[in-house]
Amino acid sequence: MSLVEDTRELQVALSGLEPDALSLEGARSLVDRLRSIVRQHDHRYYVEDDPVIADSEYDQLYRRLQELEEAFPELKTADSPTQRVGGEPIDDFEKHEHPEPLLSLSNAFDRTELREWYDRCKRGLADAFGAVEPAVVAELKIDGVAMALTYKNGQLEIAATRGNGTVGENVTHNVRTIHRIPLRIPVGASNGQSPPDEIEIRGEVFMRKSEFDALNERLVDEGKQPFANPRNAAAGTLRQLDPQVVAQRPLSFFAFAVGPVSGGAPPTHDDVLQLLNGLGIPLEEHTKRFEDFEALLDFCEGWVERRDSLDYEVDGVVVKIDRHEYRDELGTIADAPRWAVAYKFPAREATTTLTDIEVNVGRTGAVNPEAVLEPVEIGGVTVSQATLHNEDYIVDRDIRVGDTVVVKRAGDVIPQVVRTVPDARTGEEEPWTFPDECPACGTPLVRLPDEADHFCPNSECPAQFKRLVEHFVQRDAMDIEGLGEKLSYRLVDLGLIETLADIYRLREEDLLPLEGFAEKSAHNLLTAIEASKDRPLSRLLFALGIQHVGKTVAETVVKHVSSIHELADTTAEELGAIDGIGPTIAESIVDWFAVPENRDLVADLESEGVNVQRQSHEAPAEESQDLPLAGVTVVITGSLPERSRAEASDALERAGANVTSSVSGNTDLLLVGANPGSKLQEAEEQGTQVIEVERPDTFDRLLTDGL
Repeated sequence: MSLVEDTRELQVALSGLEPDALSLEGARSLVDRLRSIVRQHDHRYYVEDDPVIADSEYDQLYRRLQELEEAFPELKTADSPTQRVGGEPIDDFEKHEHPEPLLSLSNAFDRTELREWYDRCKRGLADAFGAVEPAVVAELKIDGVAMALTYKNGQLEIAATRGNGTVGENVTHNVRTIHRIPLRIPVGASNGQSPPDEIEIRGEVFMRKSEFDALNERLVDEGKQPFANPRNAAAGTLRQLDPQVVAQRPLSFFAFAVGPVSGGAPPTHDDVLQLLNGLGIPLEEHTKRFEDFEALLDFCEGWVERRDSLDYEVDGVVVKIDRHEYRDELGTIADAPRWAVAYKFPAREATTTLTDIEVNVGRTGAVNPEAVLEPVEIGGVTVSQATLHNEDYIVDRDIRVGDTVVVKRAGDVIPQVVRTVPDARTGEEEPWTFPDECPACGTPLVRLPDEADHFCPNSECPAQFKRLVEHFVQRDAMDIEGLGEKLSYRLVDLGLIETLADIYRLREEDLLPLEGFAEKSAHNLLTAIEASKDRPLSRLLFALGIQHVGKTVAETVVKHVSSIHELADTTAEELGAIDGIGPTIAESIVDWFAVPENRDLVADLESEGVNVQRQSHEAPAEESQDLPLAGVTVVITGSLPERSRAEASDALERAGANVTSSVSGNTDLLLVGANPGSKLQEAEEQGTQVIEVERPDTFDRLLTDGL
């Protein structure tokens, strides 16, 4: 029977029916039928954009369902279509640890770079599979908010943002209001298949252009601030603490992948998309599989001009190797998979007037010029400032205040002035010269030979210190959750942080008088500060903000010293002899430790309990052989007792293990916690050693005794 026939039959059954005349079981049967019919109509309207009944007929069905649920409240369920209106506001978002990381993507900006990526993939597969030309799948890259949806027994249980890739925010209360995301699957299933017992569906929440325009018009009519672009509208909506506000805003969703799947995921990405389509999950309709790489290149380039024809923003094409066994062989690098790449569309450009040039001071003292612009919209974003890089950049391009300039968003993100338009000059434009003094502290600026940037040499410059604090607390450094840019600047302005060591001297009585702080929030921040004391030495070295010392350099240097004190006494010649550490980096490190105030800072941090010793897992390989899990590649699946995934990974690495996110031929050990995903089946198929961690002492023994 068709959906229309089912609907007509149900309408007849409901005609003249009074809820009071029904028994509980009779009401239950009718409610189940109503929910099924309403869900299918929702799918036809919101996902397929092809309704088969009039809005008035749908409204009648919806109202009858509401009436029955009111008459029989014991029949209300969280996945009912009537629950889309949103529940009560919440106080804050809970954190959600993803069972498998949501990785970011490396970029390719033209045909050549895309081909280079594909050639690297072929070389990476050659040893295991010979000379192969792997098929790829191309998907339009939706400019929205990444979302992971977990369904158990067909019902939506958790919706979480990407966050840092490992831990996101639980926004289930908001996502339940999005009509284009099913509360229960399958709804629009094309083949009647049942969903896996548990499946994580990954995709993008976004707002369509037409619906974005209508929302902004409504906000303006209500005297509220409109959103800058659809992506900001989607992100801002998901961050609402009141789900009823979210329910009034038109969000959409397209799926693009799966995470853990009970019983294992299908063997190819194309099969995954067919599975999702069969379950009635909305997909972007232009996704295409290619065996001919030249045809893929044409597809990517063709969408550069066609992207504006869509009713949603896209900023590129994501290209993925199709076969999962190929992906496993290629693996990941840092937080990005080798088997996927984002082909980014060329940056959008616009012309506007440069009204002024200002300079800002960075954490290392670098003083950089910034263009102040007449606001202009570029790719849906209003741009009023743009980088000018350095003095030479301005001089070489003869950029003047008052010029008409071409501005682009590099990679559709960072605005920069590209060139002037000399023909538009009126004669009133004025050349600009670099200031002689630091705008924040008045110290004379210096420019070293062969350096492009000017520097403020005053280590006590207030602008530098604010940026340094912001850098010190960031995730890749000391990772102090809750101490972001605005709060760190505020604490500096109030005099509560005058040196980096003062971060560790903050007390509850310092925080409670501040607006926005209560006992719980103050406790949480102080707990995060305390936890940061145990960060590895390489993280501390990076956090100190030494010029030219990035995260990778810090990790390399720490392998050759046992403590920060040993590093402080190391000569430039000794540092320069380390592979990957050139003379510029070596001199920068030596110069930093030559400043007495910097050595005092290290001593103060140590006195506050901050770790300044190299940890065992940071030692060079030859010194790590005695660690219990030296050289062992470990993968975790499921939830381990009394430990988060991040805590377990840190502990394993300290024991010498190499922790990876996916099972491959190189995996030595799979640790299995509660509710394991598809990795368990993959490990069993490959003969990988499996240890079930049912109690904390099982994990502890592994850390001390090894395999």
